[in-house]
Amino acid sequence: MNRIDTRFAALKAQSRKALVPFVTAGDPSLQATVPVMHALAAAGADVIELGVPFSDPMADGPTIQRSSERAIARGAGLSYALRCVAEFRQRDPDTPVVLMGYLNPIEIRGSARFAAEAVAAGVDGVLLVDLPPEEAAELRAAFVAAGLQLILLASPTTTDQRLALLCDDAQGYLYYVSFAGVTGADRLDAVAANERLREIRLRSRVPVVAGFGIKDAASASAMAREAEGVVVGSALVAAIAETDVAGAVAAASAFLAPLRRALDAPA
Repeated sequence: MNRIDTRFAALKAQSRKALVPFVTAGDPSLQATVPVMHALAAAGADVIELGVPFSDPMADGPTIQRSSERAIARGAGLSYALRCVAEFRQRDPDTPVVLMGYLNPIEIRGSARFAAEAVAAGVDGVLLVDLPPEEAAELRAAFVAAGLQLILLASPTTTDQRLALLCDDAQGYLYYVSFAGVTGADRLDAVAANERLREIRLRSRVPVVAGFGIKDAASASAMAREAEGVVVGSALVAAIAETDVAGAVAAASAFLAPLRRALDAPA
């Protein structure tokens, strides 16, 4: 069983919500990525989303865009991200890792080669923001053959027809984008999002997690009412920006701990 499936099964058995932090590989430094990943796992992360730096991150807001730019300037890219996961696996064999990014670097590498290298490094899933589900069959086949899960996205504007396709094809978990827009925007409507999440959960055969607009314990708790987990990205990326390794580790732990406590608090 894939680590993602194993982790969500354990969370369900414990009636707990998943906490899924996102960080950009290579930011705030090349040396900090793996220590930060370990710090997040120690602070209660159930799945780690590792952003692959990309030159045109169209779905990301300014915070993650700038982190990607800084990481690229340091030489970080897909190969670096895979090395980070392999190093992380030397000490942590259990925490699921999902690479989050864009299709172009994978197409350049070749889907079969990428999938094999990703699984060998210890990657469990991949979320590609710019891959339409209608065009994902070939890539999904390569991933399935290698044992890699393709994580899909749904949003408030997803039509019923497309949602049916997403729910049929979903692996690992379904990532619900809480509002139409880019990451880091400050306009989360938890009430509306939870109504939509309730509908999607009734149709999805995999857990549904919510991201975009979650920045602290309060927003995490609000979104976790109907979601089976929450993703926090921009606020965490901002919290560790421009720190040294020790500072990034401390900031990551301090940021995530209150979200973990909030999600574990009795309803």
